[in-house]
Amino acid sequence: MGGGISEPYARCPMSLSGLLAAAALFGASPALAETFFVKDQTEYRDALKQLEPGDTVVLADGAWRDFEIVFQGTGEEGAPISLTAETPGKVIISGQSNLRLAGEFLKVSGLVFKDGFTPTSEVISFRVDADNVANNSRVTQVVIDNYNQPERQEVDFWVMMYGKNNRFDHNHIAGKRNKGVTMAVRLNTEQSQENYHRIDHNYFGPRQILGSNGGETLRIGTSHYSLTDSFTVVENNYFDRADGELEIISNKSGNNVFRNNTFYQSRGTLTMRHGNNNLVEGNVFFGNGADHTGGIRVINAGQTIRNNYMEGLKGTRFGGALVVMNGVPNSPINRYHQVKDAKITNNSLINSDNIQLAAGSDAERSAVPIDSEFSQNLIFHDDGRDVFTVYDDVSGVAFAKNLISPMAPPDFAEGFRSEAIALERAQNGLLYPESDVGAGALRDLDVTTKEETGVAWYPKLEPIIAFGSGETIKVSAEPNALFDAVGQANAGDTLVLKSGDYVVSKFLKIKKPLTIKGKGKVNITFERSALFEILDGGSLRLTGVSISGRDAPDNAGNAVIRTSPYSMLENYRLEIVDVHFSDMDVNHSFNVISAAKGTFADSILIKDSSFRDVTGAVLKLDKESDDYGIYNAEYLTISDSIFENVQGALVDFYRGGTDESTFGPHFKLTGSTLTNVGGGKRNKSKAAIHLHGVQVTNISGNVIKNSEPILINHTVGEPKSRIVNNTFINTPLPNNFELNSGLEPTAVIENNEVKTR
Repeated sequence: MGGGISEPYARCPMSLSGLLAAAALFGASPALAETFFVKDQTEYRDALKQLEPGDTVVLADGAWRDFEIVFQGTGEEGAPISLTAETPGKVIISGQSNLRLAGEFLKVSGLVFKDGFTPTSEVISFRVDADNVANNSRVTQVVIDNYNQPERQEVDFWVMMYGKNNRFDHNHIAGKRNKGVTMAVRLNTEQSQENYHRIDHNYFGPRQILGSNGGETLRIGTSHYSLTDSFTVVENNYFDRADGELEIISNKSGNNVFRNNTFYQSRGTLTMRHGNNNLVEGNVFFGNGADHTGGIRVINAGQTIRNNYMEGLKGTRFGGALVVMNGVPNSPINRYHQVKDAKITNNSLINSDNIQLAAGSDAERSAVPIDSEFSQNLIFHDDGRDVFTVYDDVSGVAFAKNLISPMAPPDFAEGFRSEAIALERAQNGLLYPESDVGAGALRDLDVTTKEETGVAWYPKLEPIIAFGSGETIKVSAEPNALFDAVGQANAGDTLVLKSGDYVVSKFLKIKKPLTIKGKGKVNITFERSALFEILDGGSLRLTGVSISGRDAPDNAGNAVIRTSPYSMLENYRLEIVDVHFSDMDVNHSFNVISAAKGTFADSILIKDSSFRDVTGAVLKLDKESDDYGIYNAEYLTISDSIFENVQGALVDFYRGGTDESTFGPHFKLTGSTLTNVGGGKRNKSKAAIHLHGVQVTNISGNVIKNSEPILINHTVGEPKSRIVNNTFINTPLPNNFELNSGLEPTAVIENNEVKTR
C-alpha cells in the first residue's frame, strides 16, 4: 500500500496537525500508513481485509448497534494496526455487540460500550477463537458502562485477556450488575501462560452487591491453572466501591505484581486465593469506616506483602484488613494451600479493625502458616482496641520490630513494641507518625487518584440517586392523580400527598428512586393484587401515610409492595417510615412486602411504623431457595415499630448453601413490639421470626408476646447472632441451630426477660 486513502473510503476528516498527532499516538509514520474512515459494518469488514502495519480504521461517530467487531491483523512493533473512534466517546457500541482481537500489535481506543450486552460470554476478548489470540496488543481509553445481560444470574465477562504481552490501560469499567467477573486473565492454554500482561491506570467503577458468588472485579487465572505463572502486572488502578463480593481481586496464578492500586470504600479484599510468589506492594485501601471494607488476604506460598497502607477498614473474618489463612494439608488445587514463606513487612494499618491470623481454622483447614515473617508493620487504632484475632498456632510466623499504638502488645508473640505516637496527614493523603519510627509504609508511597485513571472525556458518576434529591411535586386525592404523578416523576423526586382518601385502581410501578410522603391525614387503599411494584431502576421511600388492604381483591397472595416477578438487574432500596398498615386479611397469605427470586435489595428500612391484621408475612424474603448462597436483601433494619396479629412471620429470610463469598444478609430489630405473630396455620416455619443463613443478627430491646419463637439457622461461616435485652411474654425463648458446622449453638442469647401471664 502507498500513503493514500484506499477507495471507496474518504479520508478521516482531520487537519494535518491532527493526522500527525494521530500518527504519533499510534506509532506510525503518516507517509506509510493509511487511514480508513468507515460508516457502517460492511465498510468496516471491507477495510479489515486491506490492513497493513501502521494502518488505522476510524469508526464514524454515532451508534453502532448489534456490531460484533472482529479486529484481526498483523501489525509491527512501532507500527500497530489501530481501531479508533472519530471522536473519543462518541462512537457508541450498543445492542448485542462485542469486540474480539487476534493477531499481533493491535490497538483499540475511544469506544463506548453501553445500552446493550454481549451475545457471547465476553464483551472484549483478546482472542477471536481458541486458536487465534492477540499478542503485543493494547486496549486503551475504552468505556464499558452498565453493559449487562438482561438476566441477573446469567454469567458473562466484560474483559478477558488471552495471549501474551498485552496491555489494558486507561479504561473506564463501571456498573456490572449480572453475575461474572468484570475482568479476567486466562491461562488455559500454553499460548496464554507466562503472559506478561499489564493492567494499569484503569477506573474500575462501582459494582453493586451481587448477593452471591461470581462478583469479583478482577481475577488473574483460575484454580485449575493456579500453579502456572502469569507474570501479570496490575498497577495504578482505582477500585471505586467495587462491592460485588468478598474478593475484589482474586489472584489465581503465580508471579504477579499488584502495585500502587487504590481501593476506595470497596467491600472485600485483594485475595491471594491461589498461586505462589506474588508481590503486593504500595497499594492503598481507604475504607472510610464502611461496613465490610477489607485489605489483603494471604494464602499459598512465597507471597510478599510490603509497603501497603490500610485506613478505616471495618471488615471481619475473611474480609479483614489483613488476613493470613490456614490451609488444607495436601490441599486439592481448588482449596486452600498452606501459607509458607510469606513476607509481610512495612505495612501501615490505621484505624482498621481486624487482623486475622490462621483464619479459617477448622477440621479441614488445619495447616497453620509456617516459615513466614511479619515485621516492621505499623498498627494504630484511635480507640486502643485489640485488632488481632488468632485462630490457631502462629509459631511458624516470626514477628519482629512491629510498632503497635496506642494498644498494648498482643500476648501471642514477641516482636511488638508499644509506644504513644501522633499521626499527621502527609501531602499524599496518608497518615504517618510525626517522626520516623522504623515501621509502616514508606513516606514516598505513590497514591493513585481517581483522576489519574480511566478517561477524561467520560464522567465518573455516583452510582445511587439519593431519595429527595429531585423536585417536590404536590399530589391531590383525585382519581388517577397519584398514578399519573408516579409515571411522570423523575428520579429523586418527592411526591407530597395532600390530606385525603386515595383509592388506587392501577399498579403503581416504581421505575426510579421516588419518595412518596403524606402531608396531613393520608389514607390509601388499592384495588389490585399489589399497591406498589418495584421494577428495575426503582427504589421507594414511603413516609407519613396509612395503607389499608380492605379493597384488595379477594385472592390469596396479595402484597402491598412487591418486586418485579422477573429477575431485576439493579439493586433497589426500600424505606418505610411512619407508615401504618392494616386490613391485610381479605384472604390468606397477604404479605406486606414480597421479594421475587432474582431480585435484590441493598437495604430495607422500617421505622416508626405499625402493621396490624396481616394473614401472610410482613417481609417475605425467602424465594432464593436453591441453596446456592443467593439471597434477597443485604440489610434489613427494623426499629420502633408495632406488629399485631400477623399470621405469618414478621420476616422470613432465607440464604441457603455453604458458599463463603458474601457478607450478608444482615438483620436488625430493635425497640419494637410483636403481639400474636407467627401463629397462622400456613406459616411453615412456625416462627415469629425465621432467619436461615443470615450472617449478622441483632435483636435487642423488643417486647414479644403471645407469639411463636424466633428461629435462627446458622449455615456457613462464622455468623454473629445476638438476641439480648428483650422481653418474652407467653413466648418461647429463641431457637438456634448449627446446620453444617457440628458446633454447639453459637448465638448469644442473654439478658432476656421471660414472663408468663
